Amino acid sequence: MSKPVLIIRNVPRENPGIIEIILREHAISYLIRDAYDSADYGDIRDYSALVVLGGPDSANDTSRKMINEIDFVRNAIQSGIPYLGICLGMQVMVKALGGNVEKCKTAEIGFRDPSGSFFKVMLTPEGREDILFYNLPDNLTVFQLHGETVMITTEMKLLATGDYCRNQIVKAGEKAYGIQSHFELTGDLLDSWAIEDEDLCKLDKVKLSNDFEAIKQEYFNTGRRLFQNFLDIAGLIRIGYK
Repeated sequence: MSKPVLIIRNVPRENPGIIEIILREHAISYLIRDAYDSADYGDIRDYSALVVLGGPDSANDTSRKMINEIDFVRNAIQSGIPYLGICLGMQVMVKALGGNVEKCKTAEIGFRDPSGSFFKVMLTPEGREDILFYNLPDNLTVFQLHGETVMITTEMKLLATGDYCRNQIVKAGEKAYGIQSHFELTGDLLDSWAIEDEDLCKLDKVKLSNDFEAIKQEYFNTGRRLFQNFLDIAGLIRIGYK
């Protein structure tokens, strides 16, 4: 039996969504572990890959929870375990490897940017060459929910940029990725976040739902392809690249 994928959940509402759906479709075993002050994630060598989800914490927090999580992620990446960090999970990765986490000049919340356009991230030349984006366009429509951003080290690669918070998708080493935006949303997840998240609560729920409907097929296609590509990088499925 293959080793399971470990998913670290930072807050109960931020579940893996599309990620969990794809793991089940491919019959890949996985474990979801909640992060808290005394969380014991076990031996990283017992897992085939590590996924860290978003949450309201800051990677700059000095809580026991965050210190434990950063240490575990650092150990995983240095041990060569394939890693995918989403939102806070990206910031934890960058912090763990010597980068900085700072407040955004413009917080990115929801589907639309301050100009009223849908949030987009644009692949860099290095991003266009990376297997994570196999069979995806250069510009990706995304959902954002963050008030902090990352400053990367010279050892990291910037794979995608945004107009407001520049560093959107980052790679460290050969198999560690951080994505600032969310691509794992389902309709049920969005409904719960719109009620429970203090930033999303300020937005018009009808407009939020309509925006999701407008881009849903494109958004699902992006999320599915990204995560399947990551599973291929992790050696858990085989897509067959051109």
